[in-house]
Formats: sequence, C-alpha cells, structure tokens
Amino acid sequence: MALKVKKFEYNLETDRLIIRPLTTGDYENWVKGFENRFPSQNRHDQGKIDMSECTLEWFHNLVHKHQELALSDSTYIFGVFKKTDGSHIGMIDFSTLARDDFQWGRIGYTIHNQYWRNGYGKESVSAALRLAFEQIKFHRIEAHINLDNTPSIKLIESVGMTFECIRKGFIYEHDEWTDHLVYYINSH
Repeated sequence: MALKVKKFEYNLETDRLIIRPLTTGDYENWVKGFENRFPSQNRHDQGKIDMSECTLEWFHNLVHKHQELALSDSTYIFGVFKKTDGSHIGMIDFSTLARDDFQWGRIGYTIHNQYWRNGYGKESVSAALRLAFEQIKFHRIEAHINLDNTPSIKLIESVGMTFECIRKGFIYEHDEWTDHLVYYINSH
C-alpha cells in the first residue's frame, strides 16, 4: 500500500515553525542556514559546510529530486523554517523501509547548530512524526542513532520514541562498520 500523490506538498505548522518540502523560492534562506552555522560542536555535527557549489540551478535540481523521491514513496524530505522570519533552521526526512504489511519508515533530522538549545528539534520532530503517521501513513518509524550521540538520544526519547536494540555493525561510516541504537514509535 504505497502512498499515491501527484505532488509532494505537505505543510505543517507548529507554534514557532513551518515544516514543508523545499521550494525553489527557499534558496536564499536555505543557503544562509548552512552558511551561518557555527564550527562543528561534536563529531556528529558537520558544522560549517562549503556551499560554493550550491548554485541556484543546483538548488532547483535538488528541489526537483526531493519531489521525485517523495512521489516514488522512497524518501520524504522537509525543510524546517522559523515562522517569524522564514529562517531555514534544519531538515527532517523519512525513508520508506517497507510498505505492504509493514508501513515502516526511518526518521532523520538535523537542526543547524546556531539554533540548538531552543527546543526546535523536539518541536519539529514531534510535529513531523504526526505528519508521517497521518499523511504518509507509516505505522512504525525508527530512528538509528550512534551510540555516543547523547543529544540525539535525548531528543528522540523526549518525543516518545522507545529504545529497542543495538544493531551491530549496522552502518558503514568513518571507514568502519558501526553499531547503532534503534528507537521506534508506532502509530496509535
């Protein structure tokens, strides 16, 4: 039972945020979000990123690729924006792991580090989970987290996700197969 839509247009508002797919008009705010990052705060934070290759044309192709991924029910990618001034503060994505009898997805999220410690992570992830259950029709969503990523663990626990297990040698990163914590939440 894959989701059938003609255009990926889900929009969600919280008290302070707008969560929606990127549009071509988001280019300037999107670039500023990345360019204004602080240097890396920990090994899981990319910090400042060289945005010189991210031209307007490149960004338009990115927006189009995000639409294609959503329409194929592969990956749903959302920008997170402040309501007050439209600042791009981060991204949330859902990947489809299995449909049919499972309706199973994975969540990923990042908040630009200049916006940390303001509750934006919890606010955006909580809202996005509701959207994933109600609109994208997942039944189960997992988060896969590095064992030492304490801020991510605290965030995912604060939105009601439950620790399930450690998957050994789960993902290849930093030139080795690493273990990940698996947290999950099911629709009600």
